Amino acid sequence: MCSGDWSTGDVLEDVAALVAERNRIDAALARRVRDAELSQAAERDGLKSMRSWLGGHCRLSAAAAARVVGNGRVLAHLPALAEAHDAGLVSAEQVAVAATALTPERLQAAAEQGVELGEVDAVLTGLAVEQPHTDFVHAVRHYLSRLDPDGPEPDPTEGRRLSLAKHADGTLSGRFELDAVGGEKLQAALESFVQADRPAGHERSRAQRLGDALVQLCDTSLAAGRLPTLRTVKAHLAVVIDLDDLAGTATGPEAARMGFGAVISAARARWLACDSTVSRVVFGPDGAPLDLGREQRLADRHLRRAVELRDGGCVFAGCHAPTWWAEVHHLVHWLDGGETNLQNSALLCERHHT
Repeated sequence: MCSGDWSTGDVLEDVAALVAERNRIDAALARRVRDAELSQAAERDGLKSMRSWLGGHCRLSAAAAARVVGNGRVLAHLPALAEAHDAGLVSAEQVAVAATALTPERLQAAAEQGVELGEVDAVLTGLAVEQPHTDFVHAVRHYLSRLDPDGPEPDPTEGRRLSLAKHADGTLSGRFELDAVGGEKLQAALESFVQADRPAGHERSRAQRLGDALVQLCDTSLAAGRLPTLRTVKAHLAVVIDLDDLAGTATGPEAARMGFGAVISAARARWLACDSTVSRVVFGPDGAPLDLGREQRLADRHLRRAVELRDGGCVFAGCHAPTWWAEVHHLVHWLDGGETNLQNSALLCERHHT
């Protein structure tokens, strides 16, 4: 049936019915995830938590996985809200808002003040079913403020968030929230670069200049060499490219792969190589010493680089830990006669290495 055959009333009724059905499905999912969490099903399957299991096996984002797990916990504490969620009257988003009132600290504060959780459950459920979402959010915030009228203890890290999203072409976008002091620090650092680079006649917008300043801030920090080391390796920009593309003259789109997965052109890789250390990795007997036999137990930087190029991260099924979280593992243990070479090596994160 074409969309034009639907009357306005039929379309809206169908939308409302689908939203209610989605709410019911979300409720069932949250309850089942809670059952899996209580039975430690994810741990028996080799992963640390249901959050990591949902991300690895169901390809949920970290935020979506956390919300499902959190909602499952909330439904066990608020039966009235849970019943409304099961009936499709309350959304998963509303349940997630209610979850902010059920942290261990806030539950303890409510108990100390004699707050009846059942009454809170009834009030919040009524608001969630009958009022707009923004009013429900305000009601939850009002309840939290009544729990702690003097406000929280000053903790600058509590309000800090940074979310990054990598797009198919390797570009990065993100959103961040900083407390007042953290925001001042960031602005002071960026402004120093903005004001230091103001050529006459420039036409770049304020936003573009701040973007340049952020990249320059990273450049300066990386070049100083004082950032924390990652698996015995200093933080650095990594680019992998075939020798023919590096030595050639063609633009070569999508010829080089970077450490965090971005793909760039050969021309951009050659530009980066102008101020970089270039090292060769050859999968063969004439290149870097990939096969160290029994003379050396630990993988050196040549072998580690080769394993990183081949594995790309932790190789445990369902785990997507990046290379800088991973260790070079002997498939046949060194104590059992295993050799330190490429064939007997694999990247595993700390959890799966043990």
